[in-house]
Amino acid sequence: MWGLVRLLLAWLGGWGCMGRLAAPVPAWAGSQGHPGPALLRTRRSWVWNQFFVIEEYAGPEPVLIGKLHSDVDRGEGRTKYLLTGEGAGTVFVIDEATGNIHVTKSLDREEKAQYVLLAQAVDRASNRPLEPPSEFIIKVQDINDNPPVFPLGPYHATVPEMSNVGTSVIQVTAHDADDPSYGNSAKLVYTVLDGLPFFSVDPQTGVVRTAIPNMDRETQEEFLVVIQAKDMGGHMGGLSGSTTVTVTLSDVNDNPPKFPQSLYQFSVVETAGPGTLVGRLQAQDPDLGDNALMAYSILDGEGSEAFSISTDSQGQDGLLTVRKPLDFETRRSYSFRVEATNTLIDPAYLRRGPFKDVASIRVTVQDAPEPPAFAQATYHLIVPENKAPGTLVGQISASDLDSPASPIRYSILPHSDPERCFSIEPEDGTIRTAVLLDREARVWHNLTVLATEMDSSAQSSRVQVAIQTLDENDNAPQLAEPYDTFVCDSAAPGQLIQVIRTLDRDEVGNSSRVSLQGPLGPDANFTVQDNRDGSASLLLPSRPAPPRQAPYLVPIELWDWGQPALSSTATVTVSVCRCRPDGSVASCRPEAQLSPTGLSTGALLAIVTCMGTLLALVVLFVALRRQKQEALMVLEEEDVRENIITYDDEGGGEEDTEAFDIAALQNPDGAAPPAAGPPGRRDAAPGPAEPLDDWGPLFRTLAELYGAKEPPGP
Repeated sequence: MWGLVRLLLAWLGGWGCMGRLAAPVPAWAGSQGHPGPALLRTRRSWVWNQFFVIEEYAGPEPVLIGKLHSDVDRGEGRTKYLLTGEGAGTVFVIDEATGNIHVTKSLDREEKAQYVLLAQAVDRASNRPLEPPSEFIIKVQDINDNPPVFPLGPYHATVPEMSNVGTSVIQVTAHDADDPSYGNSAKLVYTVLDGLPFFSVDPQTGVVRTAIPNMDRETQEEFLVVIQAKDMGGHMGGLSGSTTVTVTLSDVNDNPPKFPQSLYQFSVVETAGPGTLVGRLQAQDPDLGDNALMAYSILDGEGSEAFSISTDSQGQDGLLTVRKPLDFETRRSYSFRVEATNTLIDPAYLRRGPFKDVASIRVTVQDAPEPPAFAQATYHLIVPENKAPGTLVGQISASDLDSPASPIRYSILPHSDPERCFSIEPEDGTIRTAVLLDREARVWHNLTVLATEMDSSAQSSRVQVAIQTLDENDNAPQLAEPYDTFVCDSAAPGQLIQVIRTLDRDEVGNSSRVSLQGPLGPDANFTVQDNRDGSASLLLPSRPAPPRQAPYLVPIELWDWGQPALSSTATVTVSVCRCRPDGSVASCRPEAQLSPTGLSTGALLAIVTCMGTLLALVVLFVALRRQKQEALMVLEEEDVRENIITYDDEGGGEEDTEAFDIAALQNPDGAAPPAAGPPGRRDAAPGPAEPLDDWGPLFRTLAELYGAKEPPGP
């Protein structure tokens, strides 16, 4: 009983909670009314400790939480206690006379865990400090008033299916706002409320783990687990909070593919081309994503040659397609087996295998009307050139494979034979020439032959027929080009003048070999030497050809070696020219060799140059004369008719003021001709001067000024 009372007094009076502070505190001068020097005290004047307040405690009146007391206070009422700091005057109040501290309202430790205040004792009369101010703390003592919460909840987690027991799924964490350093208010324990027996949780760490093996996603994909956190160490009376964890089982490849049926039957028409879809096979795999991808293959039977199988773009279904053309008349059904296999296999689950399945396939080929079929894919025929129209070239054959078979009619498509060089028999496909063929004009003729069933014109097919025209020796050889050459008059005997080449339009062979021969005998001016390769060399003989005005015409005979041989003649023109020392031609004209004057080329050039210069001077002189005459002319728009009156002469008087038409000067050709002169134009020339009055009326005034007699009056 006495111990409980002593504990209560320690809480109310603050004894024994923190202990006394032993640091010496100097006494203030003038304390207790005794002025004088300050004296050092050997013990602390304050008798108080740290205070505590229980949170959420509320009563009808302010609650006493402690008492402040100073040794200076003699109980005479002269000491006044002051309280400042956090919550002073509002949350905490002090009795100035006794030093008792009260709390005025309930406190929440989670909002503020402690308050720092400053206590001071002063003289009541003068308010002078009796002791230095001292700081103390009021702590809010925690109670278990906050339940645990999961700030990150609800949770979502994924774990592979078929995981072993104890596989970690996720860790959940709860938070308790109570003081973890005081009691068990914040000590949490985790338990599973919902989700057993599939999952468990670690009581201390909150780690959720799998509790049973071989959880199958295909059986149940998602689980909802409820986790509870309880404080007070999980004991009765503790507060709790809960959260949910949604656990999803991720897929693993633990299921092999499976065909829903063991036999598949399909049908396809015989006209279906390669790549045509025959049917779709769907093997089932309950796995997801890449774990459900499958590959299909044909195992055995007759189907591997006629059909192929592949996986669709989704990687699930098998697509059976035609591999090569089918023929109902040849084969009407195919039987084989198809295998479906997972492409990604996890070795950890091989014990659940094998991861493949097999199904049987039967494909029936359906009959369909077919176009005629040619005996060959293409035809190559030959025919000699120059054969008479109607010559047999070859025969094209096609047949109807349907039953019953329909008669076939043949024709040549016009665009493949625009010149109508060939014809075809509609009933039997015989091809003949329609015109005379020339290999040199065209070697190959590419025809397109159409075969059509008489019973159904829609059933038709085409084939390419290449006809080659064979060569005959029907072209005589000829020169490759016209030859017009020259030789210097100073050339040495045996000099090569020209290589003569030939051309034979016939096909290369013996018939295209050409031989050449020139004039023979001692009188031949030039020598033609056969090179035996279809060419010949034109040489200067030992006795050079004499110069002459006209060029030499050298006859040449050409013949081939065909059966029969064909020949022709040609002429090569050779001019004998005068050449410079460097071998270049100076002149090949006859005048250069036979000029009677014997002038050199330089002299002739000098004469021509002089004549050109004289001609240029004459043209220049005539142009200057014409320009001077045109300068006297006045443009029509500037033509002003005026009178010329002379006042500064020495004679004539008033008669000189007679009006004169200036137009007569502007157009001399329009004036009257001179009285006694010859007709035509008068040019100035050296010699004795003519009388001015012989110049006509245009110069009458000028003649009178310079002594001419006045003409008689009318």
